[in-house]
Amino acid sequence: MNFPLYPSSGLDPDEASPEWLSKGDNAWQLTATYFVGLQSVPGLVILYGSMVKKKWAVNSAFMALYAFAAALLCWVLWAHRMSFGDYDSYLVGKPVNSLSNVFLLGQMGDGHKLPNADHVFYEFAFAAITVILLAGSLLGRMNFYAWMLFVPLWLTFSYTVGAFTIWGNGFLRNKIIDYAGGYVIHLSSGVAGFTAAYWVGPRHSHDRQHFPPNNIIQILGGAGFLWLGWTGFNGGSPLSAGVVTSLAVINTHICTATSLLIWLALDMVVYRKSSVIGAVQGMITGLVCITPGAGLVDPWAAVLMGVMSGSIPWYTMMVLHRKIAFFQSVDDTLGVFHTHAVAGVLGGLLSGLFAKPKLLKLMYGSHEIYGLHSKGQFHRALRQTGLQLLGAVFITAWNAVVTSIICLVISRFVNLRMDEEALEVGDDAVHGEEAYALWGDGDRMPKPRRFRIPLICHRLVSTQV
Repeated sequence: MNFPLYPSSGLDPDEASPEWLSKGDNAWQLTATYFVGLQSVPGLVILYGSMVKKKWAVNSAFMALYAFAAALLCWVLWAHRMSFGDYDSYLVGKPVNSLSNVFLLGQMGDGHKLPNADHVFYEFAFAAITVILLAGSLLGRMNFYAWMLFVPLWLTFSYTVGAFTIWGNGFLRNKIIDYAGGYVIHLSSGVAGFTAAYWVGPRHSHDRQHFPPNNIIQILGGAGFLWLGWTGFNGGSPLSAGVVTSLAVINTHICTATSLLIWLALDMVVYRKSSVIGAVQGMITGLVCITPGAGLVDPWAAVLMGVMSGSIPWYTMMVLHRKIAFFQSVDDTLGVFHTHAVAGVLGGLLSGLFAKPKLLKLMYGSHEIYGLHSKGQFHRALRQTGLQLLGAVFITAWNAVVTSIICLVISRFVNLRMDEEALEVGDDAVHGEEAYALWGDGDRMPKPRRFRIPLICHRLVSTQV
């Protein structure tokens, strides 16, 4: 028998693996997409279902699950090409479907060694988690039927524009440093959630005063999916398994751990208690802050970004929010504006300050994007900081205006807010289901009353016997 001198390694090109395909990049991209998907389902499903009052557990978790499913169909039918299509436009691409095998199995543009199918599914996971994060501002009172309309409309008219202008072929492409979505995802969700919360209205008055989480342990479980899932969130953004990917992963976890500890320390100093929910909020702000520059900054910068993300959003949420009447008038259930909008802008500005020229070149190629570390280019680095601010202003304004229009349009057909009876009852009134067969919402169980048989009944029984 004749054996080949060099046995096939399984990496040789064939009909199923064309020459342009990198099996290593392909395997990592699919894995990263899986990580990002787990952040939403079951991550945010568990987190939302546990972080709210018991009577809203089912509704909150179901809002996340529905959004994930609806976003996928919208994405492949029209939204992906609107966000990343090869179309000469300043704001958005054409609404073309991404379902043909010719497109899905073809090579990605910009020299990436991946099939388009990888990119479609990865970016879907980003789009889905954005609208689910937005839902955190609306828990405990939004009409579920209004939410069913809101998801596809917001994804179509708001998210796609942010993605196209910064990551696609829009007017901010290769001008803004937004490595993995500090602006496109987190600033968008924070601003849109706060805006939608304004139009939907507040929770029931009793819920605003007393809204205890129904399961702290499950909150930690959901937070765990979110934290570890961010490995794929930031690690998958280069669309390859290179050195930028490795740096992004380690920076992500460094910043997050630092932010959590800073938030925890502030809680302990100011309130004399170590809050689990506070630690989770600090974890989230760290993840959000590092996202715009995860693969573009040094680890020491990730530590500094963690310090800032654990303190500035803490101050806006725990101090400013209670002092400013406007914040008090808008019922942002989980404080998404602070954990995502504030932390997202903070991360975008700090990424402009700390980004390394060599890493910027690896990520963006020869395009003129600068950080303050660029030698002899200080004036251009200041210009970059100005562009970062411009990007933040544009994303903020677009989301505030478009989200308002969407809410006003939906309100013409369906009430945005549940009626008072449903707000008092909760899940059972909305879905006919309850999360737990338990009594109360963190209140003490009343002592059972003993039924005592009157003495005269005893005498009558004994007389008949």
